[in-house]
Amino acid sequence: MPTKDKTKQSIQDWWASNPMTYGSEHGDTSYLVGHGRQSFELGSRDFFEQADKVLLKWNRSLHNPQAAFGNIFDYSRFAGERVLEVGCGMGFMAMNWAKQGADIVATDLNPVAVAQTKQRFTLFDVQGQILQTDAENLPFKNQSFSYIYSWGVLHHTPGIESAISGIYQLLEPGGGIGLMLYNRSSLRAKYLLDYVEKYVHMENAFLNDLELHSRYGDGAAAEGNNYTWPVTQKEVRTQLMSLFTNVHIKILGSEMTNLLDSMVPGLGTYLMPSAMKNALARRWGWSLWITGEKRK
Repeated sequence: MPTKDKTKQSIQDWWASNPMTYGSEHGDTSYLVGHGRQSFELGSRDFFEQADKVLLKWNRSLHNPQAAFGNIFDYSRFAGERVLEVGCGMGFMAMNWAKQGADIVATDLNPVAVAQTKQRFTLFDVQGQILQTDAENLPFKNQSFSYIYSWGVLHHTPGIESAISGIYQLLEPGGGIGLMLYNRSSLRAKYLLDYVEKYVHMENAFLNDLELHSRYGDGAAAEGNNYTWPVTQKEVRTQLMSLFTNVHIKILGSEMTNLLDSMVPGLGTYLMPSAMKNALARRWGWSLWITGEKRK
């Protein structure tokens, strides 16, 4: 098996064993409920509802009174249109698009994510197409979608440029794209990965930069995943999104409170004024929200 295929298989296997459940660790299905922790059966309606609460809380600034994530997704523009999600995870965003009237197609490399998303759609009585496929080899006709998005997925793909180029081909002229990718210039990357792990813990003696970010950037409690490589804004503009027009990048920093608390206990929760913390998040947040359009 070629090296790239082996890497893809290892990524698939890791995420199947450690699905994104929004628990304290990947794959964990216990959550804080009231004053204690409660476990839920993976795939149950209660599990989905608890996982969704965590996802929504982490991203509260992105919601509006009309819909979850309504501040970043133009649901009304794409109502009745064909929309593709690349990397559906537990399926909340795909379900939300379906509820907002989109003809949603959700994909994931991970068979557990595909099975869970299908289960969710059945439990919540929503319609959509869900299939397992590689982000670099999406099995659709060119110009067959009005909008394509991916939330926190493509930085786990070795061929990220190939994946985004393929997305461009699948979009109709004038169609939109939305990508959330980890930010290599974030405070989290600079402090936690490049300083604490690389130099204080001397992991640079054992790991190169890619291995360091893969080990500690996502899923550290499970000894890291097989591939995580955050991007910079310059790389987004000059390499990843060069085919697109009207490219915009917004920095998101929902992790800032917990990160600051890890630096100095209580710094994010109690000591730093909200205005200062929000300013740090806007400049040094862990996530980049990238939007653009296919040229007409």
